[in-house]
Amino acid sequence: MRLDHLPADASPISVTQSGLISLNGPARAIALDVLRVNSLQTGAYVSHFRGRGMEFDESRPYQPGDDPRSIDWRVTARSTTAYTKLFREERERPVLVMVDLRANMHFATRGCFKSVLASRAAALIAFAANHRGDRLGGLIFGDATHRELKPRLGRRAALRFAHALAEHPDWSVQERHADEDGEAALTMAMSALRRVARPGSLVVVLSDFAGFSRAAQSHLSSVARHNEVLAVSISDPFEKQLPPPGRYRLVADDDEMAIDTHSKAARRDYEQAFAQRSEALERFCQRYGIHHLSMTTEDDPVTVLQTALGRRTR
Repeated sequence: MRLDHLPADASPISVTQSGLISLNGPARAIALDVLRVNSLQTGAYVSHFRGRGMEFDESRPYQPGDDPRSIDWRVTARSTTAYTKLFREERERPVLVMVDLRANMHFATRGCFKSVLASRAAALIAFAANHRGDRLGGLIFGDATHRELKPRLGRRAALRFAHALAEHPDWSVQERHADEDGEAALTMAMSALRRVARPGSLVVVLSDFAGFSRAAQSHLSSVARHNEVLAVSISDPFEKQLPPPGRYRLVADDDEMAIDTHSKAARRDYEQAFAQRSEALERFCQRYGIHHLSMTTEDDPVTVLQTALGRRTR
């Protein structure tokens, strides 16, 4: 994967602070308007959420077409005419970006590691939040270390986030002893997200959602009740479909394994298992009003985010 906005020597298996900061420019073109996000699998989802991200402006007489949920009952009770509330969007909305750096994210057969794509997309969202005037915070977690960054305003918050991403200890873990699918680490991170997410925030979760247990789902659904949530699921093409029939060698830092993809039944079961996991995540997001966006390790995160969230017009 060659991206013009990244340095020519950008690594597909790790990130640097300078490389993430180089995404500040492309981030200016990302609108970060999640109300316009389109799921690449199910079409548009229009949110009716209003939390502390929307600030009351004034009341005016109700007009046909107004949302009945916005009726100002106090003013209406004192008048013979129905009134509706008008809202204006608050600046300095809290934006929380949660990035998964567990062992399962340090993998790819094409493009770059899932962890690298997640970090680049997270940096783009962080700088887009800064350009929009939002307060930025984050949660960056792996198998070994979990870091929380409280929401702050200004470019320094985005730079702090980029530094925390690039310097996270899980990039340099040599021996990973994660539980199956990193379930415990993901559940713990979702619990922390539930604790720190202030109502009215925009919450963006970038992960492959491996080990997305019922407990983790419970935490995220609770967050979604009071916040706008965007779940960005990241996968490698190999996870969706095995390569053509043959024998292949997979190599890690200190290990390697051979796989045989000749069996039609095994290929079918493998593809069905991925489809079932993807459909379960999609159903979960639909049930709780969570925006869902899919990316693969071959994707350009700038293009995907501009397409899904819209382009800034000024």
